[in-house]
Amino acid sequence: MKSDSNGLIREYNSKLLIVGQLIDMFVIGFTLWAVLDIRTVAWADEHTWWLLISIFSFYLFASFMELYKENRSLPLRQEIRKIITAWGCSLTILAIMAQFSHVISPLNEENFLLWAIAVPIELLSWHIIRNRTVRIARKMGRNTRKVAIVGATRLGGELLDVFSQEDWMGLDFMGFFDDRDPSRDNVKQVVSGKINDLIKQAKTGEVDIIYITLALKAEDRIKLILAELADTTASVYYVPDLFVFDLLRSNINYIKGIPVFSVYDTPFYGVDGAAKRAFDIIVGSFILLLIAIPMLFIAIAVKLTSPGKVLFKQRRYGFRGEEITVWKFRSMSVTEDGDKVQQAQKNDPRVTKLGAFLRRTSLDELPQFINVLQGRMSIVGPRPHAVAHNEIYRGQIQGYMLRHKVKPGITGLAQISGFRGETDTLDKMEGRIKYDLQYIRNWSLLSDFKIVFFTVFKGFAGDKVY
Repeated sequence: MKSDSNGLIREYNSKLLIVGQLIDMFVIGFTLWAVLDIRTVAWADEHTWWLLISIFSFYLFASFMELYKENRSLPLRQEIRKIITAWGCSLTILAIMAQFSHVISPLNEENFLLWAIAVPIELLSWHIIRNRTVRIARKMGRNTRKVAIVGATRLGGELLDVFSQEDWMGLDFMGFFDDRDPSRDNVKQVVSGKINDLIKQAKTGEVDIIYITLALKAEDRIKLILAELADTTASVYYVPDLFVFDLLRSNINYIKGIPVFSVYDTPFYGVDGAAKRAFDIIVGSFILLLIAIPMLFIAIAVKLTSPGKVLFKQRRYGFRGEEITVWKFRSMSVTEDGDKVQQAQKNDPRVTKLGAFLRRTSLDELPQFINVLQGRMSIVGPRPHAVAHNEIYRGQIQGYMLRHKVKPGITGLAQISGFRGETDTLDKMEGRIKYDLQYIRNWSLLSDFKIVFFTVFKGFAGDKVY
């Protein structure tokens, strides 16, 4: 972060990051030109369309997977995976558009295959050369900077771990500086000197960067330290210990230049929200086509084997805690939806013979794909609970209602992690909520694909489902 001339704070945006993105785009275009030149194929209008769409889609998918995230060095294995995945998704978009567009005609199969293979090789080669060059230069002492940390805190230790792991940053650590007694419980690191010692070194130009990791409550001390450091040329950063809060999808926004940190937020705004909805519509429609006939047979079986309606509609909490109506195939002889709803138990007499099979295999949940297309639910997300259960657990489990920062799902991280079925103890429900919130914190489109994949193999059936 850098201070703006008006005293507010603006986001730091690396020009080198933009240069790296432009070079990736150039590599894609140059490789296409080279392939056509080698194959003695003249450049045509359709090649321009292929190039523009491939560059745009690659950048889009690479951004989704945070390939271009600021100040982050990816392990080589992750970088390879992200580049190949982004390029594979880009090729898929190209192939689909070539089938349905008259403007874009497909390349010759041999030319396309050669280009499809050459691009990730060229991209990976360029990324590896760039990273190795930077690392070698840093290790040789080129463009290194001396850095110190004010505050021998746990957060300071985590910051030091990052410096140690990411040697490409070229930071030469000088030590922790703190005025507190090293024997105190809140002093977590080995102290190299007092804060005044660091200020003296900063004034003589011996330190380039200073990170302040003191607690938020030490506001007066921080102001005094900053006043002293204003008489130096050192770059000074304050690292707030936001992890004292139980953050949910934290990020930083700006209101007229004023930084605003989110503590509890949903990941599904803007482009991410549109991507999540597109995933639900496309995948949900495809699944409904596959299960339409099985659903018809199940509906007939439910009607013939027990009296009552085919579908059971129950009130649940949805996005933002709003009440929604969730559909299921009726699996019980009763349709409870009042202030008290008893969970199904082993050998529950309310469960019909067919209903036991449907519940055990999750086939009773199939109508919820219609709820997905209605926009009430998502394919992946925290499982919706009955309104009566929500009112019970929200007062017993801290952060319980945060699971409603997203739409409820047909399957979720908790379900593939062993928390599917009856939650007859508070510990089981706490475990389910833990995974629900973990899903929200770490959501990505790739995580949704993974959860759907694992659900197919281990999420449909279970011995805890009654």
